[in-house]
Amino acid sequence: MEQNLISILLALILGIVAGFGGFYLLNVFRQRKAQDLANKLIADAKEESEKIKTSKLQEAKEESQLYKQEIEKELKTKKEELTANEERLLQREKSLDKRDEMLQMRDRMIEEKDQNLLAKQKEIQTKEEEVNQKLKEEDSRLEQIAKFSKEKARNLILKRTEEEMTNEIANYIREKEDEAKIIANEKAKQLIVESMQRYSEDVATDQTVSAITLPNDEMKGRLIGREGRNIRTIEAVTGVDLIIDDTPETIVVSSFDPLRREIAKITIESLIKDGRIHPSRIEEIYDRVCKDMNSKIIELGNEACFKLGISKVDSELVKLIGKLKFRTSYGQNALSHCLEVGQLCGLMAAELGENVVLAKRAGLLHDIGKAIDYEVEGSHVEIGVDIAKKYREDEVVINAIASHHGDVPATSVISYLVNVADTLSAARPGARNDSLDNYIKRLEQLENIGNSFEGVEKTYAMQAGREVRVIVKPDEITDAQANKIARDMKVKIEQEMQYPGTIKIVVIREVRSQEEAK
Repeated sequence: MEQNLISILLALILGIVAGFGGFYLLNVFRQRKAQDLANKLIADAKEESEKIKTSKLQEAKEESQLYKQEIEKELKTKKEELTANEERLLQREKSLDKRDEMLQMRDRMIEEKDQNLLAKQKEIQTKEEEVNQKLKEEDSRLEQIAKFSKEKARNLILKRTEEEMTNEIANYIREKEDEAKIIANEKAKQLIVESMQRYSEDVATDQTVSAITLPNDEMKGRLIGREGRNIRTIEAVTGVDLIIDDTPETIVVSSFDPLRREIAKITIESLIKDGRIHPSRIEEIYDRVCKDMNSKIIELGNEACFKLGISKVDSELVKLIGKLKFRTSYGQNALSHCLEVGQLCGLMAAELGENVVLAKRAGLLHDIGKAIDYEVEGSHVEIGVDIAKKYREDEVVINAIASHHGDVPATSVISYLVNVADTLSAARPGARNDSLDNYIKRLEQLENIGNSFEGVEKTYAMQAGREVRVIVKPDEITDAQANKIARDMKVKIEQEMQYPGTIKIVVIREVRSQEEAK
């Protein structure tokens, strides 16, 4: 039993030893095989690297050879260019040398010419001295022979020439003046006609009454109020006359002040819409309408400046311009009139080469005094001048305002243009209206003024009072006296009458000889 156990242990030990030995031998064999494989790979890698190195070296040699050839070609090209440049430089040097030689030759020729000129100048000076000396000798001989000095002869000739030319110069000046007058009249007419054609404005005269349409006739009683208190309040607050008659569903607001009439009209229309009509409500709505009207006046002033292209206008002056909308002159709206004058002034100034903007500004502001002439004492011309000075307007604008009715002399072309445009705007047909009674009275007054002068036979007012023809007695009145009658009549009309536009005065002195053959 023990022997079997020992043999088993021995066999086990031998097996273990044999296993370890086999494993060791197998491991050694594997290491040798791996070493051989590694050596073979290293050898292959070295062989491959040698091949790659050889090929790269070959490629590098080929590239270097190509680069060398390119460089040689470039060097050859550069050498050829340098050679060509050298040849060109040599040619330039040769040409410069030739030019230098030519310039030297030219300088020598110029020096020779200068010397010749100096010599000739000396000869000429010598000859001039000789000629002057001979002329002096001849003058002295002539003076001795004629017994008349040179200065006296010269003065005598100048005097005779002056006498002969005086009449010719006077005739020439008179001809040119007549020609200039004809041309100036034609040019002025053409300029005015072209300006009027280029500017067209509808003729619309303002009336002194405004009609208000009512929703029903019952509203008339409400506007009158109990015992007439509403209508009395409206008239007292607004300053207008409210006419309520039998016309169905219509009442009339009457006032010669367009601003008051417009405020009253808007106030009444607001009361009708509101429905509450009593004295306190009338005053409340009237105050609100007045505030709104101030805003509207400023808007109208800005709109007028915008139409004419005028900028940098004082806000207070803009307000005065807007007030002109509610001012009339013989039925013509003052703001429309000023806009028309501004446009006409601008058109004529453009034709004459004057300052167009300044001309429009002068035309717009020429009647600015009418905006407050019922609030301030003085004529609208004086008030307008004060306003223009207050807001630092240009001197040309101030003179245009002061001279547009002939109160002061005009000092610029623009002032004359404003005068012309103002006359055109006021005198064109339909621009202004007047009552028949005033019209007839004005014609009678014109004829009476003409007949008041001694030596006047008849006086006729023509062309709606814009022309007066005075026929004088030829045996009592001379031509000079006829001119004096025309001037005196002009002064008397300006002092005693008020009229729109201008009045032309024509005094006629006609001599007729009459006989009868029997």
